[in-house]
Amino acid sequence: MTQSYMDRRSFLYALGGSAGALGLGMPRRAFAQQQTARISEAIHLGLYMPLYTAINKGFFEEQGLGSSLKSAGGIAQPVPALLSDSADFAVTGTGMSINATAEGAQMVNIAKIAGQISVFVLAKPGTTFNGPEDFEGKTVATLKYPSNTYTTPYYAIKQAGLDPEADVNYLQLPFGAQLQAVADGRADFATVFEWDASIGTTQFDLEVVYALGEALGPAVFSSTFVTKTLTEENPDLVQGYCNAIAGAEKLLHEDEQVFVDVATTEFPTVDPAVIEAARPRFFGKVPIVPRNPIISEQEWDTLIAHEDGVGTLRADLPYEQMVDNSFAEKATEEFGLS
Repeated sequence: MTQSYMDRRSFLYALGGSAGALGLGMPRRAFAQQQTARISEAIHLGLYMPLYTAINKGFFEEQGLGSSLKSAGGIAQPVPALLSDSADFAVTGTGMSINATAEGAQMVNIAKIAGQISVFVLAKPGTTFNGPEDFEGKTVATLKYPSNTYTTPYYAIKQAGLDPEADVNYLQLPFGAQLQAVADGRADFATVFEWDASIGTTQFDLEVVYALGEALGPAVFSSTFVTKTLTEENPDLVQGYCNAIAGAEKLLHEDEQVFVDVATTEFPTVDPAVIEAARPRFFGKVPIVPRNPIISEQEWDTLIAHEDGVGTLRADLPYEQMVDNSFAEKATEEFGLS
């Protein structure tokens, strides 16, 4: 039994335990009294830029809502926050909604937050990399499983017809260590998120040689999900939240300087040069920042194929069960988004 298999099994067991134990001029929406959208994010991450923009640019207030944001400290942790009624909205990896539902909780995805499995391959200047097949025989520096910096190259290598266990060596490292591993020669490649991709190009003399997520295509990498009960008992709160996210996504695509401004506020320890270097990657051919919050079936299928392929899902639950686009569709129509 390989170490990676044991890691996957332990990860899924832990997810099951937590769910089972807890069982611009935007139109204003009127509420009888102001409600607060209580939001639990996995960790503070650049991928969640639509959420931070909605908060920083007053989009929740435009909807008659207050907002409260807390970082849960891990990809699975927003689920217990919802189930214990300490949060209304979970912002994290979409697969967490499936695992929680498979354990008996009824979760539903209401808004797309990141539209690409945004993992980038970095290497020393002059390195040739044409696709996942070029990982063969090489050492790849990643974060520890179940980080997508590990699972996404694993999946891409498998899709390329290689054996991801035998044909590639993974150097699983703590946060912040992958870039140094490439710089000092311990690894041939690093697979990273932003801001690390731009830290690599601006501070480690490395190059982004491939965008794994762009090659995989549009995917609902990160989403907002809620309990099905919330959509039934407080639809105005859910609609106001989706409107705020839609307005933020529209503004980000209309004025990319907003991205820089909000990122600088939310990540004050990140060098502004890093944020500026990252900006084009958030608005590329397959944009990380969605154009609207609707979750398409294609985006869902891409994400599910990825997660199922690396063993992080407890069940394969259908799109029709797990996605409620009614709120996102109203928001998209209201703000004239395509």
